[in-house]
Amino acid sequence: MRHNKSAHRRKPSTPRRRSPPEPRPTPATASRTRRTSGPSEASPRKKHRFRPGTRALMEIRKYQKSTDLLLRKAPFSRLVREVCQTFSREHMMWQGYALMALQEAAEAFMVRLFSDANLCAIHAKRVTLFPRDIQLARRIRGVENM
Repeated sequence: MRHNKSAHRRKPSTPRRRSPPEPRPTPATASRTRRTSGPSEASPRKKHRFRPGTRALMEIRKYQKSTDLLLRKAPFSRLVREVCQTFSREHMMWQGYALMALQEAAEAFMVRLFSDANLCAIHAKRVTLFPRDIQLARRIRGVENM
C-alpha cells in the first residue's frame, strides 16, 4: 500500500467560519418584502484553483515517473505511413514493433532536444522556452545529430 507522501507536507487548513443566519421574516414583514421565484441568493462555492506553476510541476513529476509513450500510437503511425508514402510510391507494410521502436526513438530524441533547449533558455536567464532556444540547440548539435 502506498502512502501519500504529499499529505504530510500540506499546511493544515483553517476551519471556515459560517455567516450568521439571516433573520426570518415575521408575518407582518413578510407581506412587505418581495418574494423571488428563483433560487436563494447564496453564492455557489468557488472552484479550487492551483497557484500558477503548481499544475505544471505536478505534470512534470507525473510524466517523469511514467515510462509509457507520450504521443498517441495511431496518429504517429499515420504520420510515419504518410512520410513513407512521399518517399516511395509503392505501399509499404509496417510491423507494430517497428512502429513502436521508431516512436520510442522519436520521443527520446524530442526529450533530449527539449532538455538542451531548456538549458539554452536558462542560460538566457529565462524559464520560458522559445522557438529560438530549440533552433539554437539544434544548431549547436550540428548536422549529424539533427
